[in-house]
Amino acid sequence: MTTTSVRPTAAPTGGLGDTLRRLSTAQKGAKGAPAYSRFVNRKLGRVLAALAFHARLTPNAVTGISAVFTASAIATLALVRPSWGMGIAVTALLVVGYAFDAADGQLARLRGGGSPAGEWLDHMVDAAKTSSLHLAVLIGVYRFGIVERGPLLLIPLGYCVVAAVLFFGTMLNEALRARHGAVTRAARTDERPSVLRSLLVVPTDYGLLCWVFVLLGAPAAFFSAYSFLFVATTGYLLLACLKWFREIGRLPR
Repeated sequence: MTTTSVRPTAAPTGGLGDTLRRLSTAQKGAKGAPAYSRFVNRKLGRVLAALAFHARLTPNAVTGISAVFTASAIATLALVRPSWGMGIAVTALLVVGYAFDAADGQLARLRGGGSPAGEWLDHMVDAAKTSSLHLAVLIGVYRFGIVERGPLLLIPLGYCVVAAVLFFGTMLNEALRARHGAVTRAARTDERPSVLRSLLVVPTDYGLLCWVFVLLGAPAAFFSAYSFLFVATTGYLLLACLKWFREIGRLPR
């Protein structure tokens, strides 16, 4: 899906339905986005962006709300003994936090475009949650004995490294393309979004990871699903690095 400009508006001039229709024409490019993030979370973010717009919230305020929900989930993972109720609460907090994360950029476009400071804040919050979520899993697994203390504890630690490198690599690729005059992924308009690719990369989807925590009431099932996503994301990162290295190597000096 290509990015379409939306008419900037500093204050609401119509109903919620009108705002939603305007937002639906101003979505970021979807090429490469995993299925949940593309088909579910972006739409949830659109609704929250419209509500925030009519509540006269700023994009930075929406980013802050996202951070509060996500940080609450991360703290719960590290401090509260796993149970079905705890898993549902963690999942709900993460899902809502992720939806607000999709809303801040849409709200910024609706208001006429974001600021460098707002983009910086959004990426800093994303970077913090990318690593701290898996460190919280490690703390919780260790404290409450979800698995035996041994090599399995390296899984959340490895996931932390993989998630951080994947996030950094994605941001670095865009920065290098822009610096060397190449078209960035976000600005590319000559490719149709692939539904098949979105489905194939769904194991790497942060949104899917959010829903895995609902299994915390059955720790063995949770850790098995969590480990599968770790292995899948690691494999994706290795293949992506080979592709990225070739692409960056072709950039003009």
